[in-house]
Amino acid sequence: MKTETKSGTKSTAKSTASKSSSKSSAGTKQTASKAGKVKAKSSAADGLKELYIDCLKDIYWAEKALLKALPKMAKNASTEKLVNAINEHTTETEEQITRLEKVFEMAGKKASGKKCEAMDGLIKEGQDILESTEPGPVRDAGIIAASQKIEHYEIATYGTLCAFAKTLGMDDAAELLHQTLEEEKQADMTLTENAYNDINFEAHEEDEE
Repeated sequence: MKTETKSGTKSTAKSTASKSSSKSSAGTKQTASKAGKVKAKSSAADGLKELYIDCLKDIYWAEKALLKALPKMAKNASTEKLVNAINEHTTETEEQITRLEKVFEMAGKKASGKKCEAMDGLIKEGQDILESTEPGPVRDAGIIAASQKIEHYEIATYGTLCAFAKTLGMDDAAELLHQTLEEEKQADMTLTENAYNDINFEAHEEDEE
């Protein structure tokens, strides 16, 4: 009788431990699942048009911030070719901001900006390059590198906005956005020509001296 009691007690204990372990494991999985799920903000977009407007606000802020940063880049560039390229893009950026205001109007919204963390970070990175390089070809190469990162971000953004506008049936807006997209692509090509034809090679030669 004593042996049977001990055996029964051990069996019950094992069963209880197994159930407890199973519950604990299930609880851990549920917690992990909840931890990975993002809760939307109360102001989150619930439709494509709202997301489209949100992206417009983002790039509107970005273009205005860039407009303030470009003159400083031009002032710190050492070659006339690069200075001219930056100044030309400054004029283009002013036109792009006006174009964005028309796109807002087409969507029945007043033009307004929302801080673009990506552009803010890219502009700060460009500032860091100016502060960490001596005036001359090395700094010019750094300015081009920072500028191209900005151009690539803008190309991706305007490409997305074009697709959104077309999907929403806003063909006139899509045409304006596509015009800006082509300008950003051309600006990127101009920077590449500056980098590979002159400035990057001069920077390399300076490092070797």
